[in-house]
This record gives sequence, C-alpha cells and structure tokens, in this order.
Amino acid sequence: MDPYAVLKCTSQEQKSTVASGKGSDPEWNETFVFTVSENATELVIKLLDSDGGTDDDSVGEATIPLDGVYTEGSIPPTVYNVVKDEEYRGEIKIGLTFTPEVAVLHSCSGTKPISLYRVLCFSVAN
Repeated sequence: MDPYAVLKCTSQEQKSTVASGKGSDPEWNETFVFTVSENATELVIKLLDSDGGTDDDSVGEATIPLDGVYTEGSIPPTVYNVVKDEEYRGEIKIGLTFTPEVAVLHSCSGTKPISLYRVLCFSVAN
C-alpha cells in the first residue's frame, strides 16, 4: 500500500506526499497551513492508497472538530479514528496549532481591530 492523505478544511484542500512502500504504518511528518474563517468547524482527513495511474482506493477518513484548538491554541498530537462506511479502519495521529492573525483597520469612527483571517496549522504523523 502507498498511502497519502488529503486534508480538507472548508473549501481548502491539501495533499500529503505518498508514503511509498510504507504499507499500513506510514509516517508523513508534514505540516499543512490553512487560512480559516469563523465557519471552519472541522478538518476532514481522507486517507487513500495511490494506485499510480488508476483511481486511488479510499482507505477511510477521520473528522476532527476544531473548537478545541480554537479555545486552547494548540492540541498535542492526538489519535483519531479512521473509518470507512462506518467501520473502524485504523488511526491517525494529528497535532493542531491555531494562530489568530489580527490586522488593525481604521474606520471613520475609530481604530477597532478587525480580524482578517486566522491560520490553522496541522502536523500529520502516524
């Protein structure tokens, strides 16, 4: 098996490298950065098996709620279940870091800071 991960947060999607020849115990140790808005409530990680030319096979997916990382600022590497068709398929370990980015915009009535975007950083390790 040559697994890789597709990470999706709202409409943004990023893909890991293929862990060629790693079978069912891959390690990616990669970092992914997403710019998120307040409507970003979860990170979905789809795990696939690269078939090199044909349609890649789905291994399963993990859905990670983001409310904890928004509150705490970071979540250490934590194990999440990978499921396919409601059946347990394994685990993936993910660490999360949230960094609020604030820019000060001047309005006619004052200098109230307005949050333009927020950055969510995911470290994927298995």
